Amino acid sequence: MRLHLLTACAFGALAMAQAASAAEATPAPDQATAVDAVIITGEKTNRSVQDTVTSVAVTTAAKIDREMIRTFYDVVAGTANMSETYGKAGFTIRGVSNSNVSGGGTEGLATIYVDGAALPMEASYSGPLEMWDIGQVEVLRGPQSTLQGRNSLAGAVIISSANPTFEPQARVRLNLASGDERQLSFAVGGPIIADQVAFRVAVDKKTSDGFIYNPTLKRDIDALDVGSVRGKLLFTPTALPDLKLLATYFHAKRDGGYLYTYARVDRPDYFDHRTDLAGDPTRTIAKTDIFTLDGSYKLSDALTLNAIASWNKVDTDATYDLDFLPARTSYGARTQQTKTSSQELRLNYEGERLTGLVGLFHARRDAQDLLVSQINVPFPRATLVNVLTSTLLTGVPSPTPAQQAGAAAQANAFANLYIAALPSVPVSYSGDTPSLIETSAVFADASLALTDKLSLLAGFRYDHEENTGSTKQIASFTGTYPTPAAFGPYAPYVVQVNAFVTGMVAQAASSAPESTRKFNAFLPKVGLKYQWTSDISTSLMAQRGYRSGGSLVNIARSTVVAYDPEYTWNYEASLRTTWLDGSLTLNANAFYVDWKDQQVTVNLGLNSYDYQVENAGSSHLYGFEVEVAQRLTPQLSWYGSVGHTKTEFDAFTITSGADLRDLAGSEFPYAPHWTLAAGADYRWDSGFLVHLDGNYRASAFSAAGIDQSQDSPVKKRALFNGRVGYETEHWGAYVFGKNLLNTTYSQYTRRLDNIALLSEPRIVGLTLETRW
Repeated sequence: MRLHLLTACAFGALAMAQAASAAEATPAPDQATAVDAVIITGEKTNRSVQDTVTSVAVTTAAKIDREMIRTFYDVVAGTANMSETYGKAGFTIRGVSNSNVSGGGTEGLATIYVDGAALPMEASYSGPLEMWDIGQVEVLRGPQSTLQGRNSLAGAVIISSANPTFEPQARVRLNLASGDERQLSFAVGGPIIADQVAFRVAVDKKTSDGFIYNPTLKRDIDALDVGSVRGKLLFTPTALPDLKLLATYFHAKRDGGYLYTYARVDRPDYFDHRTDLAGDPTRTIAKTDIFTLDGSYKLSDALTLNAIASWNKVDTDATYDLDFLPARTSYGARTQQTKTSSQELRLNYEGERLTGLVGLFHARRDAQDLLVSQINVPFPRATLVNVLTSTLLTGVPSPTPAQQAGAAAQANAFANLYIAALPSVPVSYSGDTPSLIETSAVFADASLALTDKLSLLAGFRYDHEENTGSTKQIASFTGTYPTPAAFGPYAPYVVQVNAFVTGMVAQAASSAPESTRKFNAFLPKVGLKYQWTSDISTSLMAQRGYRSGGSLVNIARSTVVAYDPEYTWNYEASLRTTWLDGSLTLNANAFYVDWKDQQVTVNLGLNSYDYQVENAGSSHLYGFEVEVAQRLTPQLSWYGSVGHTKTEFDAFTITSGADLRDLAGSEFPYAPHWTLAAGADYRWDSGFLVHLDGNYRASAFSAAGIDQSQDSPVKKRALFNGRVGYETEHWGAYVFGKNLLNTTYSQYTRRLDNIALLSEPRIVGLTLETRW
């Protein structure tokens, strides 16, 4: 069902109650942490943390200010059971990466929403993730498929910017920090028409030189230049007192390092003197535009009609070096454009015993992906030996073991000579892989009080998807073939192998016609909640998670290979408690996830680009989160969290030519068993303040496989951050530090190339701010 007209008509009688309520509930910057006052909106209704069964970590505007949280990845570092992947290229929730855990699939497992707009997966690195003028960040852990739909099997991230108010407000901030970082930001808002129309505008500009220098190009390869502007308009007409509308437009541009920005590790003191030698710039320029219109209309005391329409476009232009050496021999460029539009119409009900919602949803994602590169493909030696051995035994009906061994020895001897002359196959490649995904769904979620203490929790989503894709590839050999005359008696084989190389390249130079696949999924959830006292509740929940199937281009064979959906069953228990007259909260969730039909990348053996996705995996994971927060006095507050996750593949078979490897028993990449965080702040009546926080991540593996411990594991690390300052009602001055102990570690190491993704060094900065 398409909802474009339905939503457009509904907006004539709708309002923005959900977003406005979130703004009213956001604590002011000078308030201490008050967990019981935080309102969660990510489940499409407004309820407190203590009334939310889902495991949710909330970062409020007050916490963003206190801890000098600058980007979304500062939130990741301080959240239980979250971790970075490959630097700041992505993140895991409960050990499950937002992209994939087994190399399979082309769509994400967790989605970032900014002001109601679902961003594409590439935005988890290059998207608008700065935390200036953000009202709240919610991390929903565990499958959110019932309410959020596709690409939320691991969880969802809800980022909401500060909303307009009918009180005039303004704020200006200047940051200066290590790496020659300079940031100037301001936000201003207030009424246009008293009690009817209000606005807010936020502008942010940040530049830095970074920490990695490239002497080949004579430039800092991780230098950053990012800017954004956001405008919001709130409409609450007195002629329709139950109507609220919120319109948001956001534009951001980011010019920074590539998705994977490496530094050499074969230099002395490489953490202190970070160097890159690549002959091609590794840069990404990303532009993001987001528009949302969010509204609600209160039909009665119990019924509210909600609608939200969103549109966003993310453009990325990236260049990168493939051999990381000064000579310009292997390099590429990738241009992506993703346009996403969605419409949702929802009816929320708040009764004495029944609360819930029912909704309709439609989304369309149109993506263009252009790739151009000069690639040095490692010569497929095993394939060459097999082909030659078979050729040498042609005409021998039943070769003896001695004949087979002799043919193999001769084939190996020739392969050594040939590969010495052509160690890699230089290929000029271009690929165009457009895709179109349309999704429609009906969903519902409810809580029914069976008794004064016991409630039934239930929900479902029926999701229909149409996934259309095609590919057009051009590939050509750009090297020089070995000359047969130089190989003596092996000359006939040289002609044959040259033809083999020509055919291998030609196989990648073709097109696959457009094809459409359709998927249907029923995603239920059911549970029970028991309210032991007004301050203590427990619950049990079972929920199905889902990631749709799709198609992936096999570059080596120029074919579009289809794969099927994957599913999880998530079983979760939660505890919500409040103590000491509401000044202390202690919450916990425990979970077990069973994952079937897992999408796994399989190499077919022709070369390193001969891979596709198959439903060849299964796994399970389990763990818990415990989070506590307390306001000891009006001046002193603290918080702490601990997360534990254990992941394991039950079946994970990879085929590479004739080689079959069973990786069952290995763990998910970037899934540390333990994550911890704690922080405290004290504010003197005189205006002085101090804050200290830290976070710990246990060691983790950087790849899946039976030899994980040998494949560049990420060592355990603890980071400490702090801020001291002085503030009055209208201005403040602060000094802050990130990674105060200058802890060093590598997120990923490529040993053969002597490069690594290094952790950020110690950062010290100064903040000046005025507000009125």
